[in-house]
Amino acid sequence: MKTGTVRRHVWVSGVVQGVFFRTSTIRVAQDLGVHGWVQNLPDGRVEAVFEGPPAAVDAAVRWCRHGPERAVVQRVEAVDEPPQYLYGFTAHSR
Repeated sequence: MKTGTVRRHVWVSGVVQGVFFRTSTIRVAQDLGVHGWVQNLPDGRVEAVFEGPPAAVDAAVRWCRHGPERAVVQRVEAVDEPPQYLYGFTAHSR
């Protein structure tokens, strides 16, 4: 990744598990050229990290505000963090 890379750590609340949120997030991130990961949390939220160009990361976070068709997103928390220069986008499991 080039200079100008940003990292945003995101937590999504609502009906976001069992609705293909993780799978859809991977597809969206890959389409945007964003690196990072996504996982379900035991409390029902989805957690994700997006790294890449600012406009692409912003687009990924915007997408999280509605998610896939069956999701009902109630809240998105996003925190900027120093980039770790990840490569690829994967699903983690707990």
